Amino acid sequence: MIPLPAGWQTEAGLPTTGREVSLTTPLSEDQVRSLRIGDVVLLNGPLHTGRDAMHHYLMTHDSPVDLRGAVMYHCGPIALKKGDTWHLNGAGPTTSIREEPYQAEILRKFGLRAVIGKGGMGPKTLAALKEVGAVYLNAIGGAAQFYTQCITAVEGVDFLEFGTRKPCGIFA
Repeated sequence: MIPLPAGWQTEAGLPTTGREVSLTTPLSEDQVRSLRIGDVVLLNGPLHTGRDAMHHYLMTHDSPVDLRGAVMYHCGPIALKKGDTWHLNGAGPTTSIREEPYQAEILRKFGLRAVIGKGGMGPKTLAALKEVGAVYLNAIGGAAQFYTQCITAVEGVDFLEFGTRKPCGIFA
């Protein structure tokens, strides 16, 4: 666990619960296994987004980036390109169960340590999370603009062939 800086909640306008855990990616198996139900996980560092088409693609292809210890956010971000720079206009969670046909294999194949989404996952993914030492983190639906403000930069965008409104990428 990384201690939270003093006063972070005042700056963010959020009350603390005493269950906050601040983690920086890439995550280790020990960090993930130390989490407990009810912890509020605050992530720092890059995370990756992807939905159905990207998960389906990764079942039979390599990833364009190293996903070991990474966090996958089930999100179809609205990314806009201005010049050579990508900016987010929306980054709300999508329903995770749609990734159930793929997620367990993606966890095993690429060494992901966390998956973020809404609504939970099915038994196949839950078994894989336990097996590989990964965690499912629930994001609050309807908070797209808040999450967008928490993402400070777009470091890269891949899979433009899946659509330019909702590309997959690396966000910090």
